[in-house]
Amino acid sequence: MRQNNRVKVLDAAIRVVEAHGVRGLTLEATAEEAGLTRGGMMYHFRDRDALLVALHEHLAQLWEQQLEQAAGKPAAEATPDERIAAYAIVTASDSAPAELALLLEGSKRPEFAGPWEEVQRRWTPTAAEAVADPAAFDRFVLRLAADGLWAYDALTGDTLTPDFRQALARRIAEL
Repeated sequence: MRQNNRVKVLDAAIRVVEAHGVRGLTLEATAEEAGLTRGGMMYHFRDRDALLVALHEHLAQLWEQQLEQAAGKPAAEATPDERIAAYAIVTASDSAPAELALLLEGSKRPEFAGPWEEVQRRWTPTAAEAVADPAAFDRFVLRLAADGLWAYDALTGDTLTPDFRQALARRIAEL
């Protein structure tokens, strides 16, 4: 599959998840949304799981690109404080329904959770690191605050104004 066709299919899959949830994601629904035949989908994604793995990888890659843009550099070149500040800024964006649904559903299966966990490990401290290092402990608390900000709208049904959301993200990044 040419890269632009792959992205076209993955973007169509995101739209299907946003409209119908993760359970509504099928090869047929994605093919229809992407303007392909089911056979065309099966040529590139042998089954729903292959599509889901690719979708998790695609979204995690986009997330990492946002983190690198916010930090102005890759995780390996950023300090721990720069990484958590970038994490806070990126998570200030509204949570996309598809991302949240996929993250929650994907946490149950290592092949789905893996791409997200790899990005997380590069940008935030692990719980084990937080236990062993007081500075990592503080950054872990900031990670939890940033995660809560990201999920707030979906979990509460309340919507934060963009200015307030950005102010919260800046404060987390400052801390």
